[in-house]
Amino acid sequence: MLEGLLEQQTGLNPVEIMTDTGGSSDIIFGLFWLLGYQFSPRLADAGEAVFWRADKNANYGVLDELARGCVELSKIETQWDEMMRVSGSLKLGTVHASELVGSLLKSSRPSGLAQAIMEVGRVNKTLYLLNYIDDEEYRRRILTQLNRGEGRHAVARAICYGQRGEIRKRYREGQEDQLGALGLVTNAVVLWNTLYMGSEGQWNENVR
Repeated sequence: MLEGLLEQQTGLNPVEIMTDTGGSSDIIFGLFWLLGYQFSPRLADAGEAVFWRADKNANYGVLDELARGCVELSKIETQWDEMMRVSGSLKLGTVHASELVGSLLKSSRPSGLAQAIMEVGRVNKTLYLLNYIDDEEYRRRILTQLNRGEGRHAVARAICYGQRGEIRKRYREGQEDQLGALGLVTNAVVLWNTLYMGSEGQWNENVR
């Protein structure tokens, strides 16, 4: 998800990514924020999510009972320069996001850097949750975008009917070739449908 965003080769400059619940970990929330992107997943279990506070002694009013965890700001401060270095490496493409996330999560005892990114993610996730719960239009916008994505996936599944739609190549390069070809054909279908539907509307206008 993050790797696709950073390595996309288009003229687009997305600032917000909407996805389903999968992959919405503290690490991902942290990396998105550090890279300047808004991560907006549709959380199936938002009611069970943990809210984090910055001050364990502060009174957060009606949110006091919700904010059960306390962010360790000292970890963020200690690792700030390292997090900036990692963010720059991701932006420049010298480090792949999938490799970084894998290395951060592979140990049962997270490194200082991993812990700091998690703390940043908890801050970002809490702000996101507050917005998600409070703003109906925000929730509707996320759902609308996800429905569009699901529609495109349905088209891709219909196109990729050979070998029961399975990606059979064993190595990453071969899989990327297959997925790239599928993406090209899918985009061509979407473009043709868009042009066709647009011309149909124009034809109806001319008839009137």
